[in-house]
Amino acid sequence: MALYKNILWATLTLLIVALTFSFLFETGKQPVHLSISELVQKVNEGAVTKILVQGNGLSVDLKNGDKAISKKESEAGLSETLKNYGVNPQALNAVKLEIENESGFRFWTELLLPTILPLIIIGAMFWFIFRQAKTGANQAFSFGRSNLKMFGSFKDRITFKDVAGLREAKQELEEIVDFLKNPKKFLDMGARIPRGVLLMGSPGTGKTLLARAVAGESGVPFFHISASEFVEMFVGVGASRTRDAFQTAKKAAPAILFIDEIDAVGRERGTGMGGGHDEREQTLNQILVEMDGFDRDTNVIVLAATNRPDILDRALIRPGRFDRQVLLDLPDIRDREAILKIHAKEKPLAKDVDLKKVAVRTPGFSGADLANIMNEGAILAARNNRKIINQEDLYNSIEKVLLGPERKNRVITQKEKEITAYHEAGHALIAASLKDADPVHKVSIISRGRAGGYTLKLPTEEMHLRNRTQFLTDIAVALGGYVAEKIMFGEMSTGASSDLSQATKIARALVTQYGMSEKLGPQTFGESHELIFLGKEMGSGKNYSESVAAKIDEEIKLFIDRAYALANKIIISRKKVLEAIAGTLLEKETLEQDDFNKLIGGFKLKSLSI
Repeated sequence: MALYKNILWATLTLLIVALTFSFLFETGKQPVHLSISELVQKVNEGAVTKILVQGNGLSVDLKNGDKAISKKESEAGLSETLKNYGVNPQALNAVKLEIENESGFRFWTELLLPTILPLIIIGAMFWFIFRQAKTGANQAFSFGRSNLKMFGSFKDRITFKDVAGLREAKQELEEIVDFLKNPKKFLDMGARIPRGVLLMGSPGTGKTLLARAVAGESGVPFFHISASEFVEMFVGVGASRTRDAFQTAKKAAPAILFIDEIDAVGRERGTGMGGGHDEREQTLNQILVEMDGFDRDTNVIVLAATNRPDILDRALIRPGRFDRQVLLDLPDIRDREAILKIHAKEKPLAKDVDLKKVAVRTPGFSGADLANIMNEGAILAARNNRKIINQEDLYNSIEKVLLGPERKNRVITQKEKEITAYHEAGHALIAASLKDADPVHKVSIISRGRAGGYTLKLPTEEMHLRNRTQFLTDIAVALGGYVAEKIMFGEMSTGASSDLSQATKIARALVTQYGMSEKLGPQTFGESHELIFLGKEMGSGKNYSESVAAKIDEEIKLFIDRAYALANKIIISRKKVLEAIAGTLLEKETLEQDDFNKLIGGFKLKSLSI
């Protein structure tokens, strides 16, 4: 599109130039050229009525109406020139003579413009090409300039009050804010403020938001750049952009330089495709140099964010560079409620909406996930042509974020519907029967995403440690659908594949990672191999013998068999409850927590322990 636009403008420019020349130099019928002797002959014959003198040029009007041009001698006047060529004085007296001073504009247009105008046009074309190249997507003539974004106007100022949760992280950063406001207080005590602060946390935990809050609290210019913008295919560009970014921040000091996703250039050196000489490593070396170059009087704080601190180069995170490392955890139930309230400020919520219940249903959700839930709730309400967001909209948005959108129009047979109902009823029954299982919040046979149905189980409180009994309970719950299908239909469907994969993964972790096998004892097995330049685990190595591998397989099978036997026992002994849950699902398709508890409450089930 831009190419066509440029061609159009070039065509219009040439057309305008052509019309200008045509206007300036077009005179209609071309005049006759006469020599001085021919002009004298015409004067003597009485064929000339008027001679206009313009410098050395002569414009002659003839009696027949034609026009002619001639040129006199430059050293002599017109009369003297004509007399030298033998003009008849009487005939000359009959001719009207006029002298016109030569116009400056005429001089430039006739003599200089035809020469200068092409140069002007060529110069304008080169200027336009350079301008387009500089402002284009490739930045052809500014490779070494960093694409640094500055938030200094604070039009949308963010402070710590706008960041819910992250109490410990905000306390760590309050010292940074205090230094930027009152650096003398620290310098007089001989203290050295951390030159760099590394924000670490899972995606969506608020690293960038917290960095902007630091800038908002301190009231200093905030420069933001992504680490990936440093790296180019051309050698030396990344280092040049790094120097430019740091120099820009220094000129605006006191200031904050925020480098997002620093793991893009900060990964351990010597592991890339180009060994120790690739462009990424050269960029990292320049960052190290720049951070070392900050002296005590440089009031510039470098903030960086990453969700992969394990792959960062040790030279980058040593004291003197990123002195302080701040961990941003996933929000707990109290923080989740506070985050939801912030994102609900500009949304019309129904009076009966309880955000605490939403927080209960969202363990393990990040701040970005919670913001997405509120947004999806608003979209669902607008889709149904309602002016307010109700509790059901928020519940549906949770499930949409977790599993995907509902697929109510998915066509399934009655047989498949029955299998799905008993499968999900098996999960729910095992979870309701075991003491250490998470409470069931919802059971549905409506397809969401890739799941044909789902059982939503959520913990009653935040847990950071789990024991073997809880893991075995999780395995039994995962096998509940598989066992229910086998008992009710005499065979199993492919719908249990993900459940079996989950159960096997938990059992293997119990043996190889957590040391919970009684036979093998407290030790771990296997080593993960990671290619740091890719940032992904590529496989695992065996640091044990084949005989130990056989024992590991036996222990994994033992855990799964134990959980399977428990699930089988519960399903057989409580078959009527299973049928009641499945029958209700076939009728209503969905069971909420209150309805589920009311249904199984009539059977007066006793909680079992493993």
